[in-house]
Amino acid sequence: MENYTYDVAVCGGGFAGICAALAAVRQGKRVVLFEKEYMLGGLGTAGLVTIYLPLCDGMGRQVSFGIAEELLKLSITYGAEDRYPENWLDGVGTRTEKDPRYLVQYNPQLFAILAEQLLLREGVDIMYGSYVTDVTVEAKKITSLTVHNKSGKTLYCAKSVVDATGDCDIAHLAGAPTETFKQGNVLAAWYYFADENGYQLKMLGASDTPDEERNGKTTKKLIDRRFSGLDGKELSEQTALSHAEILKNFLAKREENKHTQLATIPTIPQIRMTRRIAGEYTLSHTEMHQYFEDSIGMVSNWKKRGPVYEVPFRTLYSGAVKNLIAAGRCTSVNETLWDVMRVIPCCAVTGEAAGTAAAMSDDFTALDVKELQSALVARGVVLHESDLEERAHG
Repeated sequence: MENYTYDVAVCGGGFAGICAALAAVRQGKRVVLFEKEYMLGGLGTAGLVTIYLPLCDGMGRQVSFGIAEELLKLSITYGAEDRYPENWLDGVGTRTEKDPRYLVQYNPQLFAILAEQLLLREGVDIMYGSYVTDVTVEAKKITSLTVHNKSGKTLYCAKSVVDATGDCDIAHLAGAPTETFKQGNVLAAWYYFADENGYQLKMLGASDTPDEERNGKTTKKLIDRRFSGLDGKELSEQTALSHAEILKNFLAKREENKHTQLATIPTIPQIRMTRRIAGEYTLSHTEMHQYFEDSIGMVSNWKKRGPVYEVPFRTLYSGAVKNLIAAGRCTSVNETLWDVMRVIPCCAVTGEAAGTAAAMSDDFTALDVKELQSALVARGVVLHESDLEERAHG
């Protein structure tokens, strides 16, 4: 008979979920990962948003370490598609505010397979085509998860649960406090095409916060409509609109070059921000360079050089559900910072912390943060901006 009881259940197999599962299993725990698609990586693979944004602050300092860096290197095992940073990976050139940042563009299909093989080698049980539809909560803890897949409905039990769904679905089901993205998402239609110059990513449509002005202008939108990402009918309409824009853009390219071929389209909606947990602390975009005693790692601002954010452990959980911890774009940040925290390095940093914490406790309100930090530091994570100087001269 199958054993459906685990130490840690990770819900969502995007970058945050991959990192959470890796971190938990490396703590010697029995881990299951539920992914509703049939490939890992989420928006970074099935969604074709294949830019592994910076691990550095743009001023010559690396700020995100641990599994965040491990997966960046994994993503280019067989070469980068573009944006290969020789100054960071090969030590060629300098790392100043005028040099390339520590980011790469990778192949989505290769990364999905490599990540899958890594998780399986480490001992994670991957359940594809599986998603949580309900949870049971008793005494402020999740005691079971109802999972649907091709087998039907199955009950799983876990001591602790990581919400890496991207939409904070588990927190929502469990009754933890959540917030939704008020602006809504603009339409994106990224796709791959091939011609004489090879296999190329076309970044069609906006990917930034809709109302944000960058370089003196706002991002041009494909259509004048926004999407919450939390409604089934709306997501279906968004997907069809994205497909239509891809076809229109591709046919225009074909008119210019008859050798152009459509290579790959996204298989999930390219929605960036939807719902997040309202944690014990909400980090603001104004809190750059601020010291937090309970920091679990650092992230940079992919949009501009300079800002560094320490991420407080308290942004990952709510005391309303004590054994549930959020990772990735589900963490507790304000509306402006959300667009910074949703990207791959930030998902990796919070995912590693969430998975490590989930392996250590089933009550995050009572977890000794110093023990968590020690475990993260032992894996190479740097917690505070002040520690970077010590590392540089260490």
